[in-house]
Amino acid sequence: MTPELLASLAVPLPEGRVMTSDEGDGAVRPLWLSDAPASAELWALLLAQHGTSGLWPLLLDAHDPDDDDFRPWGSGELFPERMASPDAYDPASLLERWWGEYTEADEDDDVLTPDERLGVTASSGQAWPRPVPRHEPAIPPDELAAQFAQVFTEQHPQARLGLVAADCGAHTLTVLGWDGPANYDNTAKFAAVIRDWENRFGARVVAVGFDTLHLSVAAPPMNTEDALLTAAEHFAFCPDNVWQGTPPCTLAAYAERIVGMNNWNFWWD
Repeated sequence: MTPELLASLAVPLPEGRVMTSDEGDGAVRPLWLSDAPASAELWALLLAQHGTSGLWPLLLDAHDPDDDDFRPWGSGELFPERMASPDAYDPASLLERWWGEYTEADEDDDVLTPDERLGVTASSGQAWPRPVPRHEPAIPPDELAAQFAQVFTEQHPQARLGLVAADCGAHTLTVLGWDGPANYDNTAKFAAVIRDWENRFGARVVAVGFDTLHLSVAAPPMNTEDALLTAAEHFAFCPDNVWQGTPPCTLAAYAERIVGMNNWNFWWD
């Protein structure tokens, strides 16, 4: 992040600062962070400028809204030096491998028995379903993203504005050095899947928290068959969405909830 990039914006920015990563000598500066909560209107204006500015706007939520450090963003708990390139990974292979890991019987699991684990993903069991084909969005993805930004700021009024120099929302996660799903796998792999979702579902990265991720979705599944296939991808991507989600904690029930849903929210325990 350079002063020249920020100065090139046609939209005036509120007070803020450039954050350095927690590692290294301070030379890596992956994020501009506003000092105060952000407006959805400003977020939308900055998204519209991304094509010329190269800066992708994010709504950033803190681990604890009452924490003066606004972790991880204001505390510099960012690790871009550790990140691989998302382009190094095949998203379809990642999803299939994760699915196999999370459906495999685990005798050491103290939460789910092997039968309960397979029960979550019935009737697919351990068989990896096919990927969901691409559908044409009914509404321009950036327009829908702006609408979701409005909803998100209403629900999370403490969220601040972040700017990241990245060619798409998915890649902001590695440029930032976000470590939210660290207990499961490295961030670059998740960014690779999200990049694929940007193409297939018209997804846009709107907001990021300490260990949460919030996407707008312009082409969500609109029928049960596609929703089940999408639910399988979500389970592979973030099993806690199903394992620890709204009961009943099964893939079929989760699929019912995401039919026509224009935003996807993920969290990693």
